[in-house]
Amino acid sequence: MEPRPDVIVDFVFEEGLLYVAVQNIGTEPALGVKVSFDHPFRGLGGAELMPALGLFRNIVFLAPGRAIRTLVDSSAAYYARGEPERIQATITYSDRSGGEFSSTIAHDLSIYRDVAFLVNVERT
Repeated sequence: MEPRPDVIVDFVFEEGLLYVAVQNIGTEPALGVKVSFDHPFRGLGGAELMPALGLFRNIVFLAPGRAIRTLVDSSAAYYARGEPERIQATITYSDRSGGEFSSTIAHDLSIYRDVAFLVNVERT
């Protein structure tokens, strides 16, 4: 396989928090990265329309192996609001020679609904 960028969108669950990340898992830089989602979803207590963030509208340069992620919300708050659990992300980008790429990744966030985790509580 020839060297090229390979950009993915992933939802990451860590200790009860849900993040969304844009990552170049390829070996070359990705240019003009844009992400669209088939369903709108809100984060940060319902205050932020996540697909409207600049992160998803245009990443001018995404180096190989580089990821940019942002907090969506606590999983409890996300599910309590009835946000979509099945989300498809379509990613478009190009390489330095002008080659254009596109892929769609399906996510099912319901898999995190019943994941157990410990809440880190500091005692004084």
